[in-house]
Amino acid sequence: MSSLDDLKHTVYRLRAPGGCPWDREQTHQSLCEHLIEETAELLDTIDRMDMPHMREELGDVLLQVVLHAQIAADNGHFTLDDVAAEINDKLIRRHPHVFGTVDAKTSDEVLVNWEKIKSQEQAAKGKPATVKEPPSRLPALLLACEVYKQVQKNPEYYGTHPLNEPVKAIATELTEETAGAMLFKLTAACRVAKIDPESALRRHAAKEMAALKAAVGVSS
Repeated sequence: MSSLDDLKHTVYRLRAPGGCPWDREQTHQSLCEHLIEETAELLDTIDRMDMPHMREELGDVLLQVVLHAQIAADNGHFTLDDVAAEINDKLIRRHPHVFGTVDAKTSDEVLVNWEKIKSQEQAAKGKPATVKEPPSRLPALLLACEVYKQVQKNPEYYGTHPLNEPVKAIATELTEETAGAMLFKLTAACRVAKIDPESALRRHAAKEMAALKAAVGVSS
């Protein structure tokens, strides 16, 4: 058996009758905080490029995936093999320039094809909406990035957005170091002004998303 098969069997035994009482009590909901914590610890190792600890933390994140799949299997919903098959099919379907005959030589061309295929998949499922609602539990910075990504994916709205030109002007000379300094300065100013930057950005991102959905005619 492979190491992954060994892990699947171990988790199965932990969840099976006579297994571990703690593991047997877990649900999708009870594991959420562990998934967030393990992901945060993995991100720390990536920031440090700490390979030995990155390997360990990847294992902890993988355990969360296997646990969720085993809980689903225990309740007759799906298995880890189903999860792997679905993502594998998606990767092949969305990379026709690798597994098919489509020509795409640059990352930009790949992304154009990806979005086109994704739109076709959504339409086939009866979900032709042009705006994707970002996950509500994203941290505010990631939420804002996702909202602006949706703005960019709607050319007519993007072209008239008041931030369009100012953002492009700032981006031309922006580096990771200057971006970090600007964000830190603004966060510090929020603290002095007794403003919660997370809440402020989250509320503004919600307003931007609402405006986008209204402009393109997508109901909430």
